[in-house]
Amino acid sequence: MTDTTNISGPGPRAARGGSAARRALRKSGPKASAVRAGMPGGTYRPLSEQDMKRIHHTALDVLEKLGVGEPIPEILEVALPRGCWVNSQGRLCFPRALVEDILAGACRSYTAYGVSPEHDLEIGGDRVNFATAGEAIKVLDFHSGEYRPSTLLDLYDFARLADRLEHVHCFGQTIVATDMPDRLTSDFNVAYACLAGTQKSFGVSIENVEHHARLISFFDAFLGGEGKFVERPFCVIGGCPIVSPLRFGKENAEVMVANARLGLCIDPAIAAQAGATAPAALAGTLVQTVAETLVTLIVGNLITPGLPVSFGIWPFVSDLRTGAFTGGGGEEALLTAAAVQMCRFYDLPSSVGAGMTDAKAIDAQAGYEKGVTVTLAAVAGGNYVSECCGMMASLIGCSVEAMVIDNDMLGNIQRVLKGIDVSDETLSFDEIARAIAGPGHYLGSPKTLELMETEYIYPHIADRDSMNGWQSRGSPDIRQAARVRAQEILSAHYPAYIDPATDAKLRERFPILLKAEDMKAGNGRW
Repeated sequence: MTDTTNISGPGPRAARGGSAARRALRKSGPKASAVRAGMPGGTYRPLSEQDMKRIHHTALDVLEKLGVGEPIPEILEVALPRGCWVNSQGRLCFPRALVEDILAGACRSYTAYGVSPEHDLEIGGDRVNFATAGEAIKVLDFHSGEYRPSTLLDLYDFARLADRLEHVHCFGQTIVATDMPDRLTSDFNVAYACLAGTQKSFGVSIENVEHHARLISFFDAFLGGEGKFVERPFCVIGGCPIVSPLRFGKENAEVMVANARLGLCIDPAIAAQAGATAPAALAGTLVQTVAETLVTLIVGNLITPGLPVSFGIWPFVSDLRTGAFTGGGGEEALLTAAAVQMCRFYDLPSSVGAGMTDAKAIDAQAGYEKGVTVTLAAVAGGNYVSECCGMMASLIGCSVEAMVIDNDMLGNIQRVLKGIDVSDETLSFDEIARAIAGPGHYLGSPKTLELMETEYIYPHIADRDSMNGWQSRGSPDIRQAARVRAQEILSAHYPAYIDPATDAKLRERFPILLKAEDMKAGNGRW
């Protein structure tokens, strides 16, 4: 059988001229990009307007009539004077009028600062941005192919890999550094690894409020002066201040209060699990997680009115046959899109999780689960779509190969978000007329060359070779291509984002364990 994959025009002369021009354009480097951070979403709406109103009103009933358990003193201090009360079960209840007042005055958008201003992101409206996250405890080892405990050096590698992946807009902490001797040392070193690896906005989580001020002082030391971090907070200090169903988690709630007092963004992850820690009915899960997420908005605004708050509504799903968390099913995709829609109902900046495949291997299951869940979150209009790059095994593992593959996927999803530009020019009547009267194709057309970089994106590793070409290269699969690209980046991209003088001061003041020799090319790791 003849392989016709590369047949591209009616005659050799026209085909050669068109392909030569396109190759020359590609070699000169892209002049523009078809996609960017903050592409608009919001076209997918699984809930009707009436559905959203009913979810909203039921969530307000939950907050007023059932309340939230185990409120900490710092929250009672600001809530009780505003008309909240503690019921006979010791649960903090929120009057509807207060919730509605806070919603009316809430922050609608904010800037997520990059370490470098070129990576600043506007969070809110219909702008869609993709972020890593997850805090997995294992890494799919690049060399052995087996899962092993994650380390600080792994986090540094993930950060500098994300630094080079153009469709990853923000770096959330991908893994836990399980090799740290204590939590305070871990907090400093996680922050250091992120700063050393990327200039994008990044996020970390801490569990002990006593570490909060120390972490702020660490960032101030990096910036060269007390108070500088609060002026331009390039790191979001997050956590899970609500434990489902409907009670405060003391440690993370204290960190949330500390953020609010400094005017720092609150970026919670409210992760009720349908069928386990939330009702099995998907509508009921939405009611509960909306109510729980509203609590973080209320507390933040009671402390600092107008505080930037990500409406971090992350409804998860249980496999009801076992009770285990599942991140890749259709229910998860649907719930996440509906959660985004509720954020848009309130016109609040949103944060959701998507791409949390249950697959342990980088295979077709991982591909379809990530593709469905991330696409629906994006087309619904999620401002922060997190967990969407590199995560494996129901958030237990992370992989550099998966991260590289997912970057290609995110580029394609962004192209979907961009949509089709319909104008007198793009309808192309004159182009069609010229092709019919002339060469019979569009390959060498100036308009084709003009649109080559702005109308299309090109994957780094997805295989578009002919079948014969692919077979002649040994029939590689996408994981093999991802391994090559990941190794290319990780063996060469050792950025010097912390200047030597600042690095020395940080190491003198804080227990930094990431070795300088491990942050240089030729260290034998890659």
